[in-house]
Amino acid sequence: MYKLFIGNKNYSTWSMRPWILLQQAGIPFQEQLIQFDSFEPDSQFKTEILKLNPTGKVPALVDSDLTVWDSLAICEYVAEQHPEKNLLPQDQKLRARARCISAEMHSSFQALRNLCPMNVEADLAHIGQQLWAENEQLRADVARIDQIWSERPSENSFLCGEFSIADAFYAPVVMRFVCFKLPISASSQVYMQKILSLPSVQQWIVEAKQEQMFVPFDEPYRQNRDVYLRD
Repeated sequence: MYKLFIGNKNYSTWSMRPWILLQQAGIPFQEQLIQFDSFEPDSQFKTEILKLNPTGKVPALVDSDLTVWDSLAICEYVAEQHPEKNLLPQDQKLRARARCISAEMHSSFQALRNLCPMNVEADLAHIGQQLWAENEQLRADVARIDQIWSERPSENSFLCGEFSIADAFYAPVVMRFVCFKLPISASSQVYMQKILSLPSVQQWIVEAKQEQMFVPFDEPYRQNRDVYLRD
């Protein structure tokens, strides 16, 4: 059975991607949480993750004597190991699109990443409104994501038809948009609700809220856990 090493569910976008993919596809795995304390070289987190991942980051997937790190590499590996799950589209053009938009998410949207970190339990709509007004690059990132989501094959489909790696990659973006209430088109709101209704995403949200941990370096907008909690 796979063993997936992840960070805190409230904060770790990279961990969420392969976790959602495995869970949604019904592929058995054992979850191993390494809690964030800090990212300093001598932190407990770094000490633990460096034992199996040379980058010192989560996620990491262990399959027997093989360790796969980097969220995109993990998702591609799982898709190869389980072709019957169709985690990449069968259609060649849609498969290419899935890879393109997943890779774009993997390497782009720096303003969104830096200004709007994922925080599942928090309601930071007032911060989002301020950031939206002040940051042109954030607006550009959101516009590009809106375009990607609006170009899905049909209004009621996932990004490339059926659920795929691409949707796992954009699930944490949905969580950011929910937290910061960033403006998005009606079509993209339909897509967001489709992602939020997935059983795997619902489970992630519940478990993220159950953590009830406060990690200061992941909290640029809150001084303690009791403020801005989502209902």
